[in-house]
Amino acid sequence: MIRPGFLSPTERLELEVCVRSQREDHGIARRANALLLLDDGKSCQVIAEFLYLDDDTVRGWHKTYRENGWDALAVDGWKGGQSRMAADQEAALCDWLDGRFCHSSVEIRAHVSTKFGLRYSHSGCIKLLARLGFEYRKPKALPRVVSAEKQAAFIALYERLMGDLGADEAVYFADAVHPEYQTKPSHGWVKAGSNPAIKTTAGRGRVNIHGALNLETFDTPFVEPTTVDGVSAVQLLAKIEARNPDKRMIHVIWDNAAYHKGPDVRAFLARPDCRIHLIQLPPYCPHLNPLLGRLLRNRLSAMIERLWAVMHQHVTHNRYHPTQKQFANAILKFFRETIQNEWKTFRSQVSDNFRVITHEKFRVLP
Repeated sequence: MIRPGFLSPTERLELEVCVRSQREDHGIARRANALLLLDDGKSCQVIAEFLYLDDDTVRGWHKTYRENGWDALAVDGWKGGQSRMAADQEAALCDWLDGRFCHSSVEIRAHVSTKFGLRYSHSGCIKLLARLGFEYRKPKALPRVVSAEKQAAFIALYERLMGDLGADEAVYFADAVHPEYQTKPSHGWVKAGSNPAIKTTAGRGRVNIHGALNLETFDTPFVEPTTVDGVSAVQLLAKIEARNPDKRMIHVIWDNAAYHKGPDVRAFLARPDCRIHLIQLPPYCPHLNPLLGRLLRNRLSAMIERLWAVMHQHVTHNRYHPTQKQFANAILKFFRETIQNEWKTFRSQVSDNFRVITHEKFRVLP
């Protein structure tokens, strides 16, 4: 810890003149400023953040000043330096880093010290890693997916279905969503220093929605069950039939949830006048349903928000609902009114531009 008050009045005056001088080199004036702030009791971390430096640099300036005086810092003769690691050592370090996932520089610095007998500061290690082509990143969460062949087979089936779809047929995607009664802070542009905030809710209740979507008409039949199960699935299918009296065949595409294949649904499909034709998505393929929150294209970093995500934008993101009833009413209003009124806007966000996804382009951590 650097104790304040280490400068004499004469030393402070010399540094203050340097800081205020219009002719002084900017780098030298910054060093003088840092020393004055240290003498005032400011920490290295605070000074480093203020001057856009790292705290090791500030400590180094203080050490140089205490050992060699102001003259050692008042000359801006830095010309860079050579790496302390030899080329073969750098190559060995790169190989070692490629074989693991280090969470901090502490582990790396310890390895360098043990393996090569070299000691690096935190900032020095960061600069070394950057020069060697490494960066600090969080791994992407890869969903479990079915084989590329099964994904491609479904996409081909869907494209044939839509290509041969008759005027007396319709296609719906169906799924369930369970928005939770809570405020969801979301990023947005605000004036710097305005410190935006939003009230949070105390409850954790949910609204269950079992819904469907027709991408051609943006018709969104839904039910609001107490529990999403086989009964709610049948209620949804019945509502889809009722909203399409002129359709001979209605294709409903949904996932492999147990209640989508249970006895209630089987009994409904067994009716002589049933017009519903079910198509099951391949397992572990949420990206093949436009209702789900995100679409994973051929690169996982390219994502398109889907209908459930659009709902959250309109109802939960940065919005405070004082009661759970008001929250539920806002959810229902979105499905009953907002979608129908603004479906042309949503059309670009909710699409059936499906892609096969694999893990081949990623370095999957063990």
